Amino acid sequence: MKRIFALLLAFSLIVSVFAGCSGKKVEAQGKTLVVGMELAYPPFETKDDKGDPSGVSVDLAKALGEYLNRPVRIENTNWDGLIPSLQTGKVDVVISSMTVTEERSKVVDFSIPYAHSYLALLLNKDSDVKSVEDLNQSGKIVDVRKGTTGYVYAQKYLTKATVNALSSENACVTEVLQGKADAFIYDQLTIYRQNKANSETTKAILIPFQDSENWAAAVKKDNTELLTGINEFIKQFKANGGFDTITEKYLSEERAIFKDLGFPWFFD
Repeated sequence: MKRIFALLLAFSLIVSVFAGCSGKKVEAQGKTLVVGMELAYPPFETKDDKGDPSGVSVDLAKALGEYLNRPVRIENTNWDGLIPSLQTGKVDVVISSMTVTEERSKVVDFSIPYAHSYLALLLNKDSDVKSVEDLNQSGKIVDVRKGTTGYVYAQKYLTKATVNALSSENACVTEVLQGKADAFIYDQLTIYRQNKANSETTKAILIPFQDSENWAAAVKKDNTELLTGINEFIKQFKANGGFDTITEKYLSEERAIFKDLGFPWFFD
């Protein structure tokens, strides 16, 4: 009798353990996924006419939430605060056109890349600059956005020029328009769009002058479960044509132009 009671007790403990594990899994699936991004970088991260989050990264975040079976909340965060927000647990993941760098990889974990970009130059129309090498001389003024890979590039390779690190893309563009800076270094697609919007006062050098940069989602260090889920999502999203759908919605004109110019496309 005692042996039967012991067996029943052991069985009940096993059942309760598995029930507990199942409950935790359901709870994790239903928990809100907080996604950090700076809504100041159209068409990737921006706001619509109603002030709601909109753009490529927003659609990507919502698709990720559906894949993970978790509702999504976008946390609009200044660029400099995105990684600290991950570290403090304010957000679960950053999807904000963030380039994978060695320095960032020391403090966060990155997913597999979902896009690839190159740096380019926005120039004042009166600038005599023909290539990025022309900027590396005394008297040249180069604007970069603080904390970006354009800033890192300028600090490393344009040591003879004056490099101004500004807080926003618009500030950098304005200085080029006004002739206060010779060039603005930023990603290829943004430079193309800014040149098109300011065609009478700017020109652009879109030909890549460095290796491609990988954009990826970032999570807190050692958040292996979420990172695995994101990686699986990116693979499936790409295989199912998700990035083609996003391109048609937001970037169809740019893709056609890049194809004509022979430039690789972001999501290829």
